[in-house]
Amino acid sequence: MIRILTAAAAALLSTSAAFAQDEDVTVIHAGWLLAVPGEQPEREQSIIIRGERIEAVEDGYVTPEGATVIDLTSSYVMPGFIDSHVHLQHELSPTRRLDNVTRSSADDALQGAAYARTTLMAGFTTVQDVGGDLEASVALRDAQRNGWIAGPRMRVSGPAVTPTGGHADVNGYNLDVMHAMESPAACNGPADCRRAVRELIRARVDVIKITATGGVLSQTAAGTEQQFFADELEAIVEAAHMMGRQVTAHAHGVSGINAFLEAGGDSIEHGTYLDDDSIRLFRRTGAYLVPTVIAGVTVAELAETADWMTPEVRQKSMEVGPNMLAMLRRAHAGGVRIAFGTDSGVSPHGMNAREFQLMVEAGMTPMEAITAATVNAADHLAMGDDIGTIEPGKYADIIAVAADPLDGVSALMDMQFVMQGGEVYRDQ
Repeated sequence: MIRILTAAAAALLSTSAAFAQDEDVTVIHAGWLLAVPGEQPEREQSIIIRGERIEAVEDGYVTPEGATVIDLTSSYVMPGFIDSHVHLQHELSPTRRLDNVTRSSADDALQGAAYARTTLMAGFTTVQDVGGDLEASVALRDAQRNGWIAGPRMRVSGPAVTPTGGHADVNGYNLDVMHAMESPAACNGPADCRRAVRELIRARVDVIKITATGGVLSQTAAGTEQQFFADELEAIVEAAHMMGRQVTAHAHGVSGINAFLEAGGDSIEHGTYLDDDSIRLFRRTGAYLVPTVIAGVTVAELAETADWMTPEVRQKSMEVGPNMLAMLRRAHAGGVRIAFGTDSGVSPHGMNAREFQLMVEAGMTPMEAITAATVNAADHLAMGDDIGTIEPGKYADIIAVAADPLDGVSALMDMQFVMQGGEVYRDQ
């Protein structure tokens, strides 16, 4: 069939082509390239970048006419890392409880911008922020998208949906303060929990996070087992899925883990006390585990010396933290799908790559750990078309280190080069 373009259509196509040609072209000469984690790395590769996306990956060192050349011929080049569980607005400290009643949403957003830059410079070009002030979370995400701040691209949940008095609700203050500060996402009963989900979606969150069990750092002696009823979990998952949102659950105790997976939830954060039934549920549903081992290690270490921890928090830190490495070992051996996540904000921001070392200690190979932070995490966040590998059409999110990470993941603690969306943020 012969198609005849109108003059207007031809002019539009001509303009689009000219715009594409006018975009800046960069080529990275990579001495060692792990383009698709899980597959074998290649030597002497060229990554051609036009604007913010990858145009081609070619064998050898080629240089398109007029391209800016970045020489990484002595480096180990990989896709930018993805951290599926962070809290960018805060970092655990002796003043955290006071901060909750003295800081504003604006304070949280500005502090988050600083931690976002720290995270990006550590090689994490995408994150999922699961738990924070709603206004600050959305503003921080949008500021990064608009180019106003340097940081990872973000998916955000805002505050976690929680039962009243649960892990993500306010606790540990006098009653007047708690009434004034109660979480807008606290709910009771299926109908109220649907309301909480829908209000968060109206506020433009990307994902729904819930607290399916008690937590370590909540100022209450309520344990770490299930805190939502089964009908509430089902209502949350159904309401979120009907409006196009995934649901992930903070869950330590096995009762909450299994109840949430039975309700159709998409992923579990932490998973400390998972059992054989949990592993069967993970495999049957295809849900992801985001293990956050570094968070358990951090609170266990702090519990030995931090006199600012309340007795309830100290006890839970000493009980839960030491179990998380063994949990990951069991989950990995059982064939559970694992996506990288740290809970940074509990551990210091910028130290995210320590999780790789803990994953290897739990029995994962360096390649499996890197795959969890790239291919798997991109799939978990439903962003696999845009990130997670170095392939044509995807964002030019590219990092490099000086030593072979497959010989030792400690190399990932010393990030040498960070590019996000075609822009270089770190070079040595």
